[in-house]
Amino acid sequence: MEGGLPMKILLLDIESAPLTQYRWSMYQDSFDPASLVSDTYMLCWSAKWADEKEVMSSSVLKGKTSMLNEIRGLLHEADVVVHYYGSKFDIPMLNNEFLREKLTPPSPYKQIDLCTIMKRSFRFASSKLQYISKHLGLGEKVKHEGFELWLKCMAGNKDAFRTMLAYNKQDVILLEKLYKRLLPWIELHPNHGVYSDVDGCPACGSTKFHARGTVATHNARYQRFQCQDCGKWFRGSKPVHNKRPLGTRNVRP
Repeated sequence: MEGGLPMKILLLDIESAPLTQYRWSMYQDSFDPASLVSDTYMLCWSAKWADEKEVMSSSVLKGKTSMLNEIRGLLHEADVVVHYYGSKFDIPMLNNEFLREKLTPPSPYKQIDLCTIMKRSFRFASSKLQYISKHLGLGEKVKHEGFELWLKCMAGNKDAFRTMLAYNKQDVILLEKLYKRLLPWIELHPNHGVYSDVDGCPACGSTKFHARGTVATHNARYQRFQCQDCGKWFRGSKPVHNKRPLGTRNVRP
């Protein structure tokens, strides 16, 4: 993109092992830390750069340090990380693993949690990625044997890991499709204009947009635009003092 480097958007999903614990009963509510056999940990991750074909992945079969350094390197490159429920699960889990391995944090990045957007702006019968993806015609998750797959992976079964990685990669593919569908609905999407001197849509960076009237704030009125690619509504950054449409450099959603 002219005038600067394009925004680097990383789509990410991880899979983890459940914790194991000794219990006296299936109905036991209390938790004694002494009964914990092993804590939860990462089994694998999959990720891809937006608009690129390759889906990258790694697992603990490669060695935990190697697996973590690879994803840490990608996070270090990313300007934005897109995930599903990742602000509550994937990112804290990654941070746990980095801390355990005495790795320093990757460079700061912005996050877009599509699960949060689905819950805030829509009302589907379920907020699970499988349901949303199927309901919107985006595809489905990879089918597998269920919890047994996790048990086999925890035991180091290589065939099970191949299935797990296929499952993990498909989640990333679904994630990107959902991200593209939700673009015009993401209210606080990081602005592509910050990374380029070219006027464009703040959500997708497209230069195809039309003026669509004006929008008023408490103190001023601004030119309003709609992207012709993703459908995002946005406004110019400078107040309209006359009828001449203004440019959209550094526009805000």
